[in-house]
Amino acid sequence: MSTAQQGYFGQFGGSFVPPALQQVLQHLDDNFQRLKDDEAFQQELAYYHEEYIGRTSPLYFAENLTKQAGGAKIYLKREDLNHTGSHKINNVLGQILLAKHMGAKRVIAETGAGQHGVATATACAMFGMECVIYMGAEDTKRQALNVFRMELLGAKVVAVHKGQGRLKDAVDEAFADLVENYEHTFYLLGSAVGPHPFPSIVKHFQQVISVESRQQVLAKEQKLPTAVIACIGGGSNAIGSFAAYLDDPEVRLIGVEPSEAATMAHGVPAELHGFKCYVLLDEDGNPQPTYSIAAGLDYPGVGPEHSYLKENGRAEYVNVSGQEALEAFQLLSRAEGIIPALESSHAVAYAMKLAPTLAPEDVLVVTVSGRGDKDVEQVFNMLKTQ
Repeated sequence: MSTAQQGYFGQFGGSFVPPALQQVLQHLDDNFQRLKDDEAFQQELAYYHEEYIGRTSPLYFAENLTKQAGGAKIYLKREDLNHTGSHKINNVLGQILLAKHMGAKRVIAETGAGQHGVATATACAMFGMECVIYMGAEDTKRQALNVFRMELLGAKVVAVHKGQGRLKDAVDEAFADLVENYEHTFYLLGSAVGPHPFPSIVKHFQQVISVESRQQVLAKEQKLPTAVIACIGGGSNAIGSFAAYLDDPEVRLIGVEPSEAATMAHGVPAELHGFKCYVLLDEDGNPQPTYSIAAGLDYPGVGPEHSYLKENGRAEYVNVSGQEALEAFQLLSRAEGIIPALESSHAVAYAMKLAPTLAPEDVLVVTVSGRGDKDVEQVFNMLKTQ
């Protein structure tokens, strides 16, 4: 079966790229299929999970948050405790091992909030690979600390001034680089988006989140959760949080978008970055400018599998405002001593709405996809003006 026929989730997904790039993606997929079930590769990845990332990440009962919300028990899946501070390192280490086995010497990536960029720069430093990170010029200002981290780790950060200077524009530039340099470059894509096989690769390496949380919640509660809640932009942490529960119909899967960039609420099926998904379009049929206080959620599309899960009703997609996320950022900090990323704060905000509508025996698992160190200065400045 060819790459163009694979990688579909219902009508979504696919691979709409130039023939030369299609060959590169086919080569990537061939290597991924060969290595993902290889015992030696799995052992190598497991070693880095434990010894480098610090997995297994805890599933923490947020007792104070639960009391404050009333209703369901709230558990936090602590991806913020991973090395580099977010879930992004899960996928990065998996893909950097792929790159190593494929003989790549140069790695490129896109980043919005900077967490994927930091994780990629970290892995490239460890494996001695050249690293180029594309980041929207606007995001380099919002996330200046992460830009410095990437540079400190040896990466070259390229500020993208085209378009809005945000995540979509960084992805555009990364793909342009890949088309030009595909013979010696590995594109380490950070979210569950893009042409096949990227969404499947990212899901494979992020599903560790839900594989762990499913085992942990069964051990703690002797039952599956009522709902799993995760923030969603492109959708890597959400698909990782949902994957192990897809065949458990009694578990609600809830993706939380920013209302300012609510692709699932207002998007339509269309092509973006070489694949089909729900996309926010303007009157001329072009990707719509978006803005979220969380740079990592600032994307006009969403992963193809999420698009499919929305269409078939298996997952629910809701949205909360930037103000609600800002309040949840402060709430979790004060209630549990955990400063979450602004992205993760969207999931926390929705959990605080849902929990009071449920019974005390219900259980919510909320993925804290990243820590909020990167956002503290931004939040400080936002609160000063309120």
